[in-house]
Amino acid sequence: MNVADSQRVGSSLEHLGYSLTNKPEEADVIVLNTCVVRQSAEDKAMGRVSSFKKLKMENPDLVINLMGCLVGVRGAEKLRAKLPYVDVFSPPSDPGPLISHLTQGEVQSIENSETTRRFLMMDEDLILPVAEQGKLVSAHVPIVYGCSHACTFCIIPSRRGGERSRPVGDIVAEVRSLARQGVKEVTLLGQIVDRYGKDIPDGPNLASLLRIVHDVEGIQRIRFLTSHPNYFTEELMDTIAALPKIMPHIEVPIQAGDDEVLLNMKRGYTQQEYRDLIAKIRERIPDCSIATDIIVGFPGETEEQFMETYRVISDLKLDVAHLARYSSREGTVATRRMDDNVPEEEKMRRLHMLDNLQEEIVADINKKYLGEVVDVLFEEKVKGRWRGRTPTNKLVFVESNEDLKGQLLPVTVTWTGPWSMQARLQTQPELISL
Repeated sequence: MNVADSQRVGSSLEHLGYSLTNKPEEADVIVLNTCVVRQSAEDKAMGRVSSFKKLKMENPDLVINLMGCLVGVRGAEKLRAKLPYVDVFSPPSDPGPLISHLTQGEVQSIENSETTRRFLMMDEDLILPVAEQGKLVSAHVPIVYGCSHACTFCIIPSRRGGERSRPVGDIVAEVRSLARQGVKEVTLLGQIVDRYGKDIPDGPNLASLLRIVHDVEGIQRIRFLTSHPNYFTEELMDTIAALPKIMPHIEVPIQAGDDEVLLNMKRGYTQQEYRDLIAKIRERIPDCSIATDIIVGFPGETEEQFMETYRVISDLKLDVAHLARYSSREGTVATRRMDDNVPEEEKMRRLHMLDNLQEEIVADINKKYLGEVVDVLFEEKVKGRWRGRTPTNKLVFVESNEDLKGQLLPVTVTWTGPWSMQARLQTQPELISL
């Protein structure tokens, strides 16, 4: 989400006549876009913005903009007293305050102003900064901001506010703009992406939006993340199965495998309901890959409760498991009401257990690709090899002297490991300039 926000800010500034510099000491405007899901990230952000104070003293005309979750939807006033050298405080996903400051009030907050929405969409090449136009193969498109689910471990609702679905027209206009700029793949984003449209009476849902985006000319692949088990409908499954541009890769976190822990997390489903959902997805979308998120060491999690999570992962054999140790976060329900009583060394032990298990699972899954022909969308060259992804989001490396960037090509898999695969081209590619 922050990558997409930063791109929008960058292109908005270019629309006002600014150009990019990678050196803060050369800048007329510095934008620090922040993530504070973890306390360590917030501490890092505060340290980084503090480092700009010297530059401001040397150059009083320098405009410093602090943006994102550190500011949140209600945190600007508190930060102003602490950071008086910062000129502009912008909520997440909202370049409006900065643009307003630089245009002396002609453009206001994107949340409240149709003027800003028109400003941001008035140029077909506005979505990506100049440095990325024609060079970016895959791009992120936010479709729903904020979150109203309020899991007890999560700070996002208080920082990004309640969920707000973007209008279908704005989303499609952005996707068309990205396609004109050479983008081949878009990932639709939301904190809970399958709740898209639920804040709008009789509004669209994710399945209907996917059908509309599917018709955008030039876009070859569509992905979306992250889903919540409670809102992943059969209509959505059937839409993914029916439309060839929508990639068969699903991110649907379980977070924990024990029912009591899930209840304390306020997730809204049981272990068995999650198992049933995975079975239904696999039945309706054959050969799809599935990713999950897991938090170990949530307050009160016993060894037996952790082993429930271990057994779920062992049984379901999912393609990806994003693992994290629980960390207390000021402002969350879990921190206010629960004792963080699982020792750090125990959290780490549990994390390593799951990590080792998942490595074995993914290695076995990927072995099935050996010798198979799969389509890969190539993104960039890394250390002499072209990197791309399969429809199921498997990372593939190919050696070639040709320019493969942005091309969707069949390859034969020649080696597999748990985290990536190697392949050779099936045919010599036609050179296509982006």
